Amino acid sequence: MSKNNDLRSTLKSLTENLTTGNKSASDVAGSLNIWLREGGEALKVKIEDEVERSVSKMGFIKRGEFEALKQQVAALSDSQGVKQEKKSSKKTTEKQKGKASKKLKKKKAPESKSFRKAKDKKVK
Repeated sequence: MSKNNDLRSTLKSLTENLTTGNKSASDVAGSLNIWLREGGEALKVKIEDEVERSVSKMGFIKRGEFEALKQQVAALSDSQGVKQEKKSSKKTTEKQKGKASKKLKKKKAPESKSFRKAKDKKVK
């Protein structure tokens, strides 16, 4: 009710100023326009606050917060991917080293007994 009284008192004071000649009609209209604009801004702020409060109670987040979170998750997953790539490349190089050493071992493997016997017969 107090807001209604504020409107009434504002309109009453503006009309009194107009009728007494203290202000012209354009001054009163300008004052009324300013008062309405300020009231509209205050109402807009109150509505935004109430909506934000209600939405947060429901568990929703703002789009900007969502986008920031999305970027953080992407950055984390990228860094995890790099770590996994490093691990897999280490495993690959270890496997390659293992294969290379096996090849060397195969080449340097001792000769079989039958091969040695044949070789010995040729030498004698």
